[in-house]
Amino acid sequence: MYIVEAGRPRPLGATPDANGVNFSIFSEHATNIELLLFEKSNDTIPIQTILLDQLKNRTFHFWHVYVRGVKAGTHYAYRIFGSAQTEVTGDRFNFNKVLIDPYCRGITADLWQRSNAIGESDNVETSLRSTVVDISNYDWEGDQCLNRPMSETIIYEMHVGGFTRSPSSYSAHPGTFAALIEKIPYLQDLGITAVELMPVAAFDPTSVARVNPLTGEPLSNYWGYDPICHFAPHPGYCIDAEGVRHIDEFRDMVKALHRAGIEVILDVVFNHTGEGDENEPIISFKGIDNRIYYFLDPQDKRLYLNYSGCGNTFNCNHPIVAKLITECLIFWVREMHVDGFRFDEGSILSRGIDGKPMEYAPVLWSIELSDVLADTKIIAEPWDAAGLYQVGNFPGYRWAVWNGQYRDTIRSFVKGDRGIIGTVASRIAGSQDIFSEPGQRPINGINFVTCHDGFTLNDLVSYNEKHNEMNGEDNRDGLNYNSSWNHGVEGETQDLEIQQLRGRQIKNFLTILLISQGVPMMLAGDEVCRTQHGNNNAYCQDNEITWFNWELLEKNAEMHRFFKRMIAFRKQYSNVRRERFFSGSTDRHGKKDIEWHGCQLAKPGWDDPASRVLAFTIWSGEDAHDIHVMMNMDFVRLRFQVPVVGKGKCWKRIIDTALASPDDIVEQKQAQYMADNTYELAEHSIVVLVSDKYPSVSQI
Repeated sequence: MYIVEAGRPRPLGATPDANGVNFSIFSEHATNIELLLFEKSNDTIPIQTILLDQLKNRTFHFWHVYVRGVKAGTHYAYRIFGSAQTEVTGDRFNFNKVLIDPYCRGITADLWQRSNAIGESDNVETSLRSTVVDISNYDWEGDQCLNRPMSETIIYEMHVGGFTRSPSSYSAHPGTFAALIEKIPYLQDLGITAVELMPVAAFDPTSVARVNPLTGEPLSNYWGYDPICHFAPHPGYCIDAEGVRHIDEFRDMVKALHRAGIEVILDVVFNHTGEGDENEPIISFKGIDNRIYYFLDPQDKRLYLNYSGCGNTFNCNHPIVAKLITECLIFWVREMHVDGFRFDEGSILSRGIDGKPMEYAPVLWSIELSDVLADTKIIAEPWDAAGLYQVGNFPGYRWAVWNGQYRDTIRSFVKGDRGIIGTVASRIAGSQDIFSEPGQRPINGINFVTCHDGFTLNDLVSYNEKHNEMNGEDNRDGLNYNSSWNHGVEGETQDLEIQQLRGRQIKNFLTILLISQGVPMMLAGDEVCRTQHGNNNAYCQDNEITWFNWELLEKNAEMHRFFKRMIAFRKQYSNVRRERFFSGSTDRHGKKDIEWHGCQLAKPGWDDPASRVLAFTIWSGEDAHDIHVMMNMDFVRLRFQVPVVGKGKCWKRIIDTALASPDDIVEQKQAQYMADNTYELAEHSIVVLVSDKYPSVSQI
């Protein structure tokens, strides 16, 4: 038996030292707490059960105990006693349910059966286990966060498991952090500057309990937007079975990405948890202190307020919950060297303890103003499932937000919708009409056309309708309107003309994305035309539907090349990634920083309800490259006027999305000089010209 001492209230979680482990957990309304110690992760009987004494082991609402002799690698859990008068107090204490520690650094799920965490029966034989982890002895080899300026960032949103789980990846440990390390040369070659990893904190894959109605195969929670512990890496992405090295496996990945010059941004989910609604399991927060951690219906405290659309809503601005969130972020930055965070349904973090949005939400402003997080990228999904929409007015100054209006406008424009060119121009120029608060800049907007939630870029040009039948929800899930266009045939086709037009449209989307002011984000696999066969909500598809198919790299090599060259273009020309908005100011030659056109110069046709074309020139002065862009999303070929470039300069054509590879995008030194003052654009195509020094006669 281990020797038990009083312990200390801070820090929360399990903290090992040379002689033992200090355990601390918060519960305001518990009456008693038991700590269960297990030798192995699959042991069903504790080697020791320790009852915490209200007088010796409680300081205010922190319950604590020091257990001498316990070492890292020990597994543990809690039983918590208290009122079960849910309809009166909102409490859901149930001593039969074995709970994981919200602050634990490792989780194992060898025995886990979700159904047994529901109801009144004891689930010690099928519960999750927390693992004591020593985080102090890791050799970072001098690694630091990269702190790349936001204006120079190009984000690649990806799923850790799906990136290498396909047999085509030939990974030694597919679907893991280690396998992602194997693919870093690919990411480095592509040219992106940051990976945004879909949730990597521990979640419950079994929270989806349905089968594919077409194949009979079981479905699972693939995306991971149902967290059960925010401090522990998801065990499904790790090799170590006991949870001791999960932290270090993640660190190995971060260190390797940093060596390649790639930042790591985590998609974090603090708006709800995987415990679901009143009919779902007790895993952690519900059984620790339900009325502290969740919004409860004031009319019936048995029910949860569901601002998240996922069954429950985390009470983010309660002091204890805000403490957990901020300490969690600091942990991932200090101990794991993460470069940034994207907050899923981030608007929920602005809701006060009464559920109403706050201008000065404590948790948001503590993140905004934290010295530890000062150089950390913070990105919000600025909406929630209850209708709170905060694009352009998200609380705080330095928060960047997913610009859903950019996605919708650019999709409509490329599809060929009429009369929206004024809005298109605003989106390309950085959405100053949206980010109009004093001090806001283009970098407050994350521009994207596709993300994990919705069609892939290939499917956006291949399907008019969603096809989610395999999700087992009778195709009711997912967005019904996607501003997509199948170009004449729904899904795959052997029609060469349609294939070529679809490929051109993919290039159009990418070109607009990477010449727009703001921070671009692309979806992993779009560069090789990955398809989900029309599924626009593949959250439950852990299979070939969502996995990165590495065979596409060879099949669609020309598209992959275009993506690489387009990313290089954005890096080369700073005028497409300005720190500040265009002001309309003119240089000494009378040229504005940006000038807008249609087919005719200086006539953009803002009020033309039939227009599908837009052109613009970014003038850069005598010592930099000017850029002229012409976009024809009409259904016919059109001739555009080209402005006269400055003295001693001429235009070079860098991009024409209507041309076949490799002429569709070339390096500046290989580009052709333009002698004419007009250029004919094919239907649904984009041409980009860049100024260069005027050639000698022999060069023309």
